[in-house]
Amino acid sequence: MATPDTSRSETDALASLEDRILRAVELMGQLRQENDSLKEQLESRNADRDAAAAHVVELRAENEQLNAELQNLRVERNEVRARIEKLLGQLDLLNT
Repeated sequence: MATPDTSRSETDALASLEDRILRAVELMGQLRQENDSLKEQLESRNADRDAAAAHVVELRAENEQLNAELQNLRVERNEVRARIEKLLGQLDLLNT
């Protein structure tokens, strides 16, 4: 037969176990909420990263286009310069 001290000890152990289980359940709930929140943040960051990567691709394409246009303008400027120099040379011949 259990003595009052043994019975109280078993009750205290059971209550302690019950408290620990309840805390574990609460902790699991909190951890699940944190996990869900972190998953949402990760999805948002991944979407931001993907959008930034797409923007980089667009900017690189635009940069290539602008570089090609700049190169064409430089070639055109050199051609205009050569034509003007030729015209000035012909004017000098007329004046002499």
